[in-house]
Amino acid sequence: MEIFKNIAMVEWVFYFFSALAISGALGTILSRKPMHSVIAVIITFFALSGIYVLLNAQFLAVVNIIVYAGAIMVLFLFVIMFLNLRQESNELNNTSMVIAATVSGLLLVLMLVVVFRKAYIEPVNPVGFSNQTGMIERLGSLLYTHYMLPFELVSVLFLVAISGAILIGKREKGGRHF
Repeated sequence: MEIFKNIAMVEWVFYFFSALAISGALGTILSRKPMHSVIAVIITFFALSGIYVLLNAQFLAVVNIIVYAGAIMVLFLFVIMFLNLRQESNELNNTSMVIAATVSGLLLVLMLVVVFRKAYIEPVNPVGFSNQTGMIERLGSLLYTHYMLPFELVSVLFLVAISGAILIGKREKGGRHF
């Protein structure tokens, strides 16, 4: 009887995090102020991290909070404050942009419907399920055994991107501009 109470509680916690994520996402796209949109995105990221914890993916939850809610959102806030976006843009009132955005959104929804109708979701076998699926040890052993080459290629790609960013950011006066 106790296990059914725990399952029902986990289900309600999932519904809470799902509602919080959806309301945060809607707040992001419906807010007129950029600062409110960024705060709504941060709320969405925290709700998604809660869902990751419920799915036994603690590593993804921590990385989501540190990388996305931490570093990237601080960068977004810095850019918004740096640009000082207080004046209204006339581009948002253009009807052709509204039509293009509506068509793009409808095409995205259509593509998602087609993909999800053809997707096959394998049912979970509770007997053969491992509770170590989302743990860091399991992820590390997979990255350094089966996926060693793609992991190293991504690290080289990051190194090249960081070197390029340093090169572009460190321009001298009178130097060539790319």
